[in-house]
Amino acid sequence: MSALVLVHGFWHGSWCWSEVVPYTVAAGRLTVAVDMAGHGLYARRPRWFTEQPYDPEKAGTEVSPVADVTLDDAAELLTEQIKRAGGGGPVTVVAHSAAGPVLTRVAQQTPELVAHAVYLTAYMPPSDVSAAAYTRIPEAADGLVGPLLKGDPAQTGALRLDFATDDAAYRQGLYEAFYGDVDRGLADAASGLLTPDSPGGIMMGTTTLTREGWGSVPRTYIVCTNDQALRPAVQEKFIAEADAAFPGNPTSVVRLDASHSPFFSMPGELAEILIPLGRNG
Repeated sequence: MSALVLVHGFWHGSWCWSEVVPYTVAAGRLTVAVDMAGHGLYARRPRWFTEQPYDPEKAGTEVSPVADVTLDDAAELLTEQIKRAGGGGPVTVVAHSAAGPVLTRVAQQTPELVAHAVYLTAYMPPSDVSAAAYTRIPEAADGLVGPLLKGDPAQTGALRLDFATDDAAYRQGLYEAFYGDVDRGLADAASGLLTPDSPGGIMMGTTTLTREGWGSVPRTYIVCTNDQALRPAVQEKFIAEADAAFPGNPTSVVRLDASHSPFFSMPGELAEILIPLGRNG
């Protein structure tokens, strides 16, 4: 039975899986949540975020301390974490949101380490296309994250959110983008743990996919139908493009009536989906 390795998305950390892990462990699945490069224990916060007095202008201009983190770096770290969790054997990897391209790179480079690739409302771009490209397609036009970003990622090197602001409208926008169906107290607690900068290099990287690499790994996509951050139409596009490219290995699809963060709003239901995946890996 393969271990479950849980990978969070941008701005979050391994802590976001804390409500899911008890369910999977109780069902007999060895489970570990890990931090992605530039996040959690690997996060580096920009100066403007902690300096007093708060200067909103710097939030839009300061170069990020994680500007040099790339998709290569993130994949290398995740590969090490997978090897450690699985003892060198294959594991089932669950990637949320912007962890998707990291999982894709790892599964392409070392398919023998991934028993099952699970994309939880995650970016799953096709061969040689960046995840960032999917933030600019028509299906993504009504997503709520883009208007919240601070500064030009090309200048700052990061996708930056302003968690230091006291602007009530902006903070409400953050809630609606990520936690629309999450208890407000829990959402506020989670928001206090978020890191403001996520490395733009992870979203800009691309991976050449092959039938023997990523195309050979069983995959499941969990569509969150009320997601305001990564819109359902974009999620469905990822699935359609993957199945067109690798028709011999179609995507298994599960749909949740959830926002972008079902690990908070419905951890039990999410765990029920995850528990059987890759169980024979």
